[in-house]
Amino acid sequence: MSKVLFHGSIQGFRGRIGNLIFRQMPDGTTVVTQAPPKKSRRQKERDKRKRSAGQQAHNSRFQQASMYAELAAAAPMKTAYNFAIAGWFNPPVIHRIERRDGRILVEANDNVRVTKVQVTVLDDEGQVLEKGEAVRGAGDWWEFASQSEGKRIMAEAWDFPGHVTQLIV
Repeated sequence: MSKVLFHGSIQGFRGRIGNLIFRQMPDGTTVVTQAPPKKSRRQKERDKRKRSAGQQAHNSRFQQASMYAELAAAAPMKTAYNFAIAGWFNPPVIHRIERRDGRILVEANDNVRVTKVQVTVLDDEGQVLEKGEAVRGAGDWWEFASQSEGKRIMAEAWDFPGHVTQLIV
């Protein structure tokens, strides 16, 4: 359904009129595109075919990327440029550090992406017992296989612009 906005004269269109689609952009411009053509019989049959395991894995990765892009674009005026600017001004955040089954788990996130997490195990006097890079796990979690039992754990998280956040527990 299309919408026509009036203010004395025609101010703008939104929606579909015939074979044209009108979109109102955040900066006030109107973009007109042609509606996609209907699928042919052959295209419909192709859609019904079963996909290989590799194709299904690729589709799954693409779906995850699409969901991430939708989250990134959910805020108004979140262009790639604005997103990068926000990433520059916001360092990563370390939410918590947990020790489980000889592993150290660090939950860290950033508005764009955490690029690296480094874990340091310290003794009572603050001397380094063990130090190394954590491996990305599920979601915002990073995992470090610890060989030593120290009193304190220091985690450092980096983002794309190079900001570093540190948390000691």
